[in-house]
Amino acid sequence: MKKITLSIVAVLAFGFANAQEVKFGVKAGMNLTTWTGDTEGVNLKSKVGFNGGGFVAIQFSEKLTLQPEVLFSTQGTKIDNQAVDINEDGVVDVVGDVCFNLSYINVPVMVKYYPVKGFNVELGPQIGFLVGAKTVTKLQGYSGESKIDVKEIFESIDFGVNFGAGYDFTENISAGIRYNLGLANIAKTEAGDDSKIKNSVFSLSVGYKF
Repeated sequence: MKKITLSIVAVLAFGFANAQEVKFGVKAGMNLTTWTGDTEGVNLKSKVGFNGGGFVAIQFSEKLTLQPEVLFSTQGTKIDNQAVDINEDGVVDVVGDVCFNLSYINVPVMVKYYPVKGFNVELGPQIGFLVGAKTVTKLQGYSGESKIDVKEIFESIDFGVNFGAGYDFTENISAGIRYNLGLANIAKTEAGDDSKIKNSVFSLSVGYKF
């Protein structure tokens, strides 16, 4: 963690020292999220979330910009028709739908390349800090829903890489699409359990530079 923090500080220091122009901005948008990895036999569905936060656009030239961001992001997945053992006796009592709602503070550091004026492609690493995790379960044949805090079963730090593209409509207004490929196992596992679950997030956002 300390090495990651020092690396981010070093990148920002280099960027500010060599920038032609620096602009601050805000952005917000929608997420479409699920999990990948060892999910065979589980009926995973994508869920809709949102993202929002701030960024710094550090422009080195007309074609190259470094853009660190700090974003709040709601992620997770849905599992439909999940068998539930209410009495914990090994017998499936009911079937229900379970929604995993995870909240992260994500810190991507994106390198944006402009092949033509206005249009950019981007690539960069991202570290995420888990700030909340809850399940919402709705059992078939029952009214209401059950909410449980499950933060303790997930890792507190996530890591991945982002790919994306965007367009600057004006000097201030932009829009972008991005995919976050999770590289870290987000589920805490017991000794001898090598199963892995990773985040997968598509996002659309609009931004405004001041």
